[in-house]
Amino acid sequence: MGNSAKTALDIFVIGGGINGTGIARDAVGRGLTVALAEMNDLAWATSSASTKLFHGGLRYLEYFEFDLVKKALIEREVLLRNMPHISWPMRFVLPYHKDMRFENTTPTSRLLSTVMPWMKGRRPAWLIRLGLFMYDSLGGRKILPSTKTLNLNVALEGAVLKDKYKKAYEYSDCWVEDSRLVVLNAQDAALRGANIMTRTKVTTAERVDGLWKITVEHNGQSDVFWAKALVNAGGPWVVDIIQGAVRLNATEGIRLVRGSHIVTKRLFDHDKAYFFQGEDGRIIFAIPYENDFTVIGTTDADHDGADNAPECTIEEQDYLCAFASNYFKQPITKDDIVWTYSGVRPLYDDGAQNASAATRDYVFTKNEEGAPLLNIFGGKITTYRKLAEGALAELADYFPDMGPNWTKIAPMPGGDFAVNDVSKLIERIENKYTFIEGDQAARLIKAYGTQADGILKDATTAADLGEDFGAGLTEVEVAWLMDNEFATTAADVVWRRSKLGLRMTKEQIARLDSWMQTRTSS
Repeated sequence: MGNSAKTALDIFVIGGGINGTGIARDAVGRGLTVALAEMNDLAWATSSASTKLFHGGLRYLEYFEFDLVKKALIEREVLLRNMPHISWPMRFVLPYHKDMRFENTTPTSRLLSTVMPWMKGRRPAWLIRLGLFMYDSLGGRKILPSTKTLNLNVALEGAVLKDKYKKAYEYSDCWVEDSRLVVLNAQDAALRGANIMTRTKVTTAERVDGLWKITVEHNGQSDVFWAKALVNAGGPWVVDIIQGAVRLNATEGIRLVRGSHIVTKRLFDHDKAYFFQGEDGRIIFAIPYENDFTVIGTTDADHDGADNAPECTIEEQDYLCAFASNYFKQPITKDDIVWTYSGVRPLYDDGAQNASAATRDYVFTKNEEGAPLLNIFGGKITTYRKLAEGALAELADYFPDMGPNWTKIAPMPGGDFAVNDVSKLIERIENKYTFIEGDQAARLIKAYGTQADGILKDATTAADLGEDFGAGLTEVEVAWLMDNEFATTAADVVWRRSKLGLRMTKEQIARLDSWMQTRTSS
């Protein structure tokens, strides 16, 4: 598995989240030799536990992060074009009424309170509309429609909201299947020649004769890689890697912020999402999820230690239920919750007073005392592609023959079709494989796009797909995931390659795991 100093890789990447896989894909596509090691599964931590949006971050305007918002807004449509199977436009409904009051927790609200004391604790309608005008304008929209005003007395979107909400603003952002995005970056990197290693931990990395000597451990076995440059995209573990595996002092800090979500039964009968403002100055979303559910989140809480598995606490569940219940006519209770998930955002520590105010932008630090070490701090899923380009720009002097930027117009695997052609692909699958029902055809296209044919191949009956483990998950699909998407356990399949765990029983998942282990060992 390893290599020798004589055949040193150009870049070795630590971390199989969105930043690490994005950098690996970009680098190998420029002609560099690349390996990536992830100590768990791809998208195992932060990158499978987001709110699953390609968005500019409307609330970041209140923190005057205009450059970050502009960069993210531009990227929405770039990414949408390159992965129309796992990402799609979504409209967001922001209810408003004039008596809404908030804590003065943002620079904007504090400024308003100073110059206009009568506005203390309020976001006036003109300020929200100004923010949405900027949101529409900064990114140069070409696909997504602009903001409009809704009369909630007559609009379908108002039917589930409390009667006091008479007016709302409706704006555009995009949904994305976050963990599938990570997997597709890794898959594309591997197809282009990168060595992607999951459940492989970097134990040490040291400079030897102008190169990095990297020792990894996989299934109890050690191996050694040599590389000209080392990229630390360890996410929550970025500082641990600097201080532990690399044995250097970390001059920059990481702020671990836990974001928790609850998933409930479906709360409304339309495909738009809601943007809710809280009295504490925070915001949450309520978003249609996996057809039959609604996801509500997120929280912002400082988290202690990357190795402490994040969980949606009882207090966070209560907070999200109460927050949403301030808007929905039917109160949300813990009895409505069918699942929770929580992730840790590895934000750059900019000294912000509270977790919500900490910057979501990314920061690079570089150690050049010999072979270069590039550390990645922070970032958000919407700007991962720009982060990857920036990371390679940081290393450009070491690789003068490196190719130019290329990912802006490069579809992800399965994404080589037009944004509006999803329904055509679903119809084609239904016509070609008449034994597959509409919901199943839609799930396959929205997961695999044009690669769905590679899974189904020449099947003419349901029996040709092998055992159905539950929720329409069959042997041929699982085999594809194992052979092409690095899945090794049932959890990889039902929680990160898909969310079929919401529909499968524990017994079905156990049966799937047994089948996968048998296939691996045979």
